[in-house]
Amino acid sequence: MKRIKSQTRKHREVYFNGDFIPEIEARISIFDCALMYGDMVFEMTRTFNQKAYRLHQHIERLYASLAYVQIDCGLTPVQMEAATEETLARNLPALGGYDVQIMHNVTRGGLGLYDTLIKEGTSPIVTINVLPLVRHNGSVAHKYEDGSHFVITPQQSVPSRYIDPKAKNRSRIYYKLAELQATQMEEGANALLTDEHGFITEGTGNNFFMVRDGSILTPRPRDILRGVSRKACMELAGKLGIPVRETDIEPYDVRAADEAWHTSTTICMQPITRFNFQSVGDGRPGPIFRKLLATWSEEVGVDIAGQALEYAELAKTWRP
Repeated sequence: MKRIKSQTRKHREVYFNGDFIPEIEARISIFDCALMYGDMVFEMTRTFNQKAYRLHQHIERLYASLAYVQIDCGLTPVQMEAATEETLARNLPALGGYDVQIMHNVTRGGLGLYDTLIKEGTSPIVTINVLPLVRHNGSVAHKYEDGSHFVITPQQSVPSRYIDPKAKNRSRIYYKLAELQATQMEEGANALLTDEHGFITEGTGNNFFMVRDGSILTPRPRDILRGVSRKACMELAGKLGIPVRETDIEPYDVRAADEAWHTSTTICMQPITRFNFQSVGDGRPGPIFRKLLATWSEEVGVDIAGQALEYAELAKTWRP
């Protein structure tokens, strides 16, 4: 694994509507629609060996979200991708060898009613920032072996006829409510949501998978965010000859699972070893999970779990 320096060498910069400004100075108005209404979309990518992973797919999804909420950000997808690569390149001296999350935020801009109070004006605002994954991945490094406990919460997913979860937006108070409910059920538990028919949809920022009789099952891509990592996981399974089926999954079905896991951008995939206070399979990461994680690590040239464990040690003293 690449040697990591203990301290960064300069301050990070943020792309802000075509300019680059110090991260600590990046601000938007309290009258911006993002704050007033949660009226914005976003995207998160990560790097491996400081190279953006599946950036093109993330940019495609960002622009699908922008089209859904009818925001013209003023950049083409090609320009957005170029701005992202430039943001990453400009920040490399400040990253100390760490891999990072890359965050895109696009707001509709300031609310016109307050136009004279908003120095940025009322046009959409595009920001791109990078942040080392030291704390993010280090804080959950143990879960690659210990796994997580997922519980079905009273809070359900919002049906796509109201606001389509396939558009990655910040209007997500229902996610927070689900997280609070999960914590109230058991400290450290993760929320798993269902739709109005009782079928499992997704977690609060992750996609769900389970294994039964050698086949991988995952919820239909209906009332869920169609995760880039979800797609990557399914493609890796295909390369390994492991059957994958998108289907309706009830909480009852998970009790018969041999193993389960969740996927998301920063951690790629981690096992679910308990579900609704019962063990999944033998309560340990399963063989298909381990095979997929090893294959994923090989594909990106990074020991995904090993890097997280290294970051866990660094996180004890590292500061953003």
